Amino acid sequence: MTQKSSVPGLPQAGPGRNPNLAMQSAGTLVSSVLPFTEVLVVADCWQTEPDAEAVIHRAINAAAEIADADVGEAELAVMLTDDAGIRTLNNNWRGIDKSTNVLSFPALQPTAGAPADAPRMLGDIAIAFETTRKEADDEEKPFDHHLSHLAVHGFLHLIGYDHEKDDDAEAMEGLEREILSQLGIPDPYADRDPYADRERVD
Repeated sequence: MTQKSSVPGLPQAGPGRNPNLAMQSAGTLVSSVLPFTEVLVVADCWQTEPDAEAVIHRAINAAAEIADADVGEAELAVMLTDDAGIRTLNNNWRGIDKSTNVLSFPALQPTAGAPADAPRMLGDIAIAFETTRKEADDEEKPFDHHLSHLAVHGFLHLIGYDHEKDDDAEAMEGLEREILSQLGIPDPYADRDPYADRERVD
């Protein structure tokens, strides 16, 4: 992303790390429905998952193609951080002093008079390694499956979905299932205790 992040404190992305942009520069056609996604690895623990960036791009591209939203050529950043980093974000922006798996920060809408050619920003997503790893291990699912779910979940928040009410949560979870199914990933909610707290993913 070339514009200041919607959340102060998140690192700004640099050019040239978006596979969609690389394919365009090489002359390969890329669907106009796909956003430009910058993945920023800011914690060393992610080095144990060298495919994480590719997993994120694949998940968000699938979500963009299936979700009913105008996100073509919009920009977002995904920060791969650790529990300490996401705890700081969670405390600063939500007043919750604990780590979590994923946080989403939708971009502010452009004000009147903004340049017509200004980049269209969707916002930022942060994902914590240790919590993601622990949840995947506890639920006995592949790490890349859970990471894909968190990326999809975070992206849907950026385009306006939420789970504050049961009806909204059901709609969001249904869309997540559809997207993940297209990626060959089983229903992440299939084994959930029906009496458990629904807000498993932030």
